[in-house]
Parts: sequence; C-alpha cells; structure tokens
Amino acid sequence: MGKQAKEASYLIAKSSLTFRNNALASIAQELKKKGTLILRENQRDLKIAQNRGLSSAFLDRLRLDNKTLEKMAEMVMEVKRLPDPLGNLLWEIKRPNGLLIKRVSVPIGVIGIIYESRPDVTVQAATLCLKSGNAVVLRGGSESFFSNLTLTRILQKSILEAGLPKYTVQIVKSRERKAVKYILSLSNYLDLIIPRGGESLIKMVSLNSQIPVIKHYKGVCHTYVDRKADLKKAISITYNAKLQRPGTCNSTETLLVHKKIASTFLPKIINRLKNARCEIRGCQKTLKIYPGIKRAKREDWSTEYLEKILSIKVVDSLKEAIEHINLYGTQHSDSIITEDKKRGEEFLKRVDSAAVYLNSSTRFTDGNEFGLGAELGISTDKIHARGPMGLESLTSYKYIIYGNGQIRK
Repeated sequence: MGKQAKEASYLIAKSSLTFRNNALASIAQELKKKGTLILRENQRDLKIAQNRGLSSAFLDRLRLDNKTLEKMAEMVMEVKRLPDPLGNLLWEIKRPNGLLIKRVSVPIGVIGIIYESRPDVTVQAATLCLKSGNAVVLRGGSESFFSNLTLTRILQKSILEAGLPKYTVQIVKSRERKAVKYILSLSNYLDLIIPRGGESLIKMVSLNSQIPVIKHYKGVCHTYVDRKADLKKAISITYNAKLQRPGTCNSTETLLVHKKIASTFLPKIINRLKNARCEIRGCQKTLKIYPGIKRAKREDWSTEYLEKILSIKVVDSLKEAIEHINLYGTQHSDSIITEDKKRGEEFLKRVDSAAVYLNSSTRFTDGNEFGLGAELGISTDKIHARGPMGLESLTSYKYIIYGNGQIRK
C-alpha cells in the first residue's frame, strides 16, 4: 500500500486542476446515489458499537444520516470550488548574479491519517488530499469499519473514472492495533502522519512514529465572561459553546467568570445548563454562589469531558483568567465575552491558542466555518499548520531557480 501510494502521489501531484475537480464532482454525486448503501453499512457499525456499550458521545460521532450525507456532498463541492493550492508563487527574488529564485507551493506527498469513530473523516481527508495533490493512506477506527470500507470504494471508483490513479486513496483493512504501529514505520513511503482521536491515540502516534506528525490534540477550551460582559450575550454564547454539540473538541469545557459579575451571572447560566441536564463542577467561590453542585477538583481544569459536563471557576481578574487558560488549556480554542475592546484585545494577544475569540462561541473552530471547505483536523502544534487544517496546510513548497550558466565563486 505504501508503494502504491507513493507511485500515485507522483501522478496526482502533476495532475491538472480539471482532473482533480472532476473527481470531486463525481464523489459528490456518488455519495448522493449510494446513500442507502452507506447508511445500511453505518447501521452495522452502530449496532456493534451499541452492543459494546460505547458512550452516547461516541455513537454521535459514529452515526450517519441523510442530513449528514447531504452535508458531506456539499463539503466535497465546496472544496471543488476552492482555488488550486498548487503551483502558486509564494516568493520571488532576482539575485545580483542574475539567478531568478521562486518559491512555489507543492503537495506534501503521501499522508497517513489515523482516526477514530467518525466515518465522515474518510471523505473529508480524501477530498482535501485529492484537491491538494496528495495521496492518502487511511486507517479508521474498527468501530466505523463497514462505513469506511464502503466510503473508500465510492471514493476510489470516482477517482479512477476521472482518470486519476485509484491508489490516490487507500484504507487499511486490518482492525488490529499493531497495524497502526506498522504504518508509523513506513518512512520510505509516507511523508506525514495526522492522527485524529482521543488523547491516548495522539500520544501513542507521537511516541512511535518514524514519520513527522501533526497533532490534533485534545480540546480543553475555555469561555471567559469578563466583568465588562453583556450578560445576555454571555449566557447565549456559553450555552452554545458547551451544549450545541458537547462531544466535539471545540466545545467549551471550562467557564471562567470575573468575580464582579459572578453572583449575578452564575445562577442564570447554571440554571439554564442544568435544565439541559448538564453537570456542573464548580470552584469554592462558585459553590458559595450556587450551593449543591459538585466541587471541581484540580484535574477538572485539564479534562476534556466531551460530555454534558462543565467546570466553572471564579477569577479575580483578566490576568488570572489568561494565566489559567495558558496553564490548563491545550492551545485549541478560547473565548472572551466583553464589551471592553481594550480588555478583549489583551485577551486575544496573550492567550496562546490556535483560535481566540471575542464575543463568540468556541464551536466555530471548524474548517468549513472558517471558509476552508473542510478540515483534516485542528492542529494544536506551532508549525506551518495550526488550527483548522485546510488545503494550504496540506502543501509544502520548493524553490525553483532559473540560471544562465552561473557558477558559485
């Protein structure tokens, strides 16, 4: 598979945008035509997962329906409409000796993607890699085995019919865990590994990979309600950031509240969250304002719940809120709610995360919401790819030098 992917990567890298876009249009059509088959296979996966007693959040990530398939097809077409990320002139200089040096965007090559549960990642990954001229080797979770196999067959059929190499997209059929470690050793064939999943998966891949890794680490995201906040706005944003879809990495896990508005704000937001069956864990100051909730432990501040659970801490200042986020956060997504522009800008500058928000929900950290068409993950690394990874994150560059007999003296 590694050899096939490497060979396919050379062909897809030099393919025209027309061929790649034709393949994407075909994929979108096939997803609509084969909807019944896809959902039937997804039900097989769901039944097995339910029998294993997996959590509701896990089942939510695994489940496909007609609406999901429609969005999937729309995502593919959105990527098709994006500009070609390849062959773009990034920088140019004419040297005194006459050399013309250009830096141009090129594909990375072969990308290995290791992910859990979510079958929609199969289509997102293949679509973005195809558009950016990369071959991809997929290794989905065993929980979404039948869904992923069916989707991969659809992808390969569309790619082949568009005149591109079938092995541009491949999926590892082995369900054994040792298959992952074997993939991580294929440094002769794979150029990049992107893991998507829980903390244990990310750590295992990072520790064992002989190939460069871009980490999609856990999302311990924060919403900070400042003393200058519009409380009506703060209630709406906090509720959305926690409960719009709590099983995602960009949902807020910790709410920080300035002490000056805590006694007014906390009863309102806690009542609304509890009415939606959200468990609240609060610091000592929160417990004094709203008795009867669980006491937050130290480990709560660094926990990604991915459930209807929210930890709350009352802070004395904006400075304390920023320090808490930089200490316990995962450099993913964090938001401040304030009507004071100066305080808002201070938060945006000093919080060391991939995405920082002013008066908005953290749930917007998403490739599609950012206008990237789709995403291959949300990188929490500080390298060329940070935050939602779209097409540009899947490209590298090379230097092209034009000379006329120059030699170095």
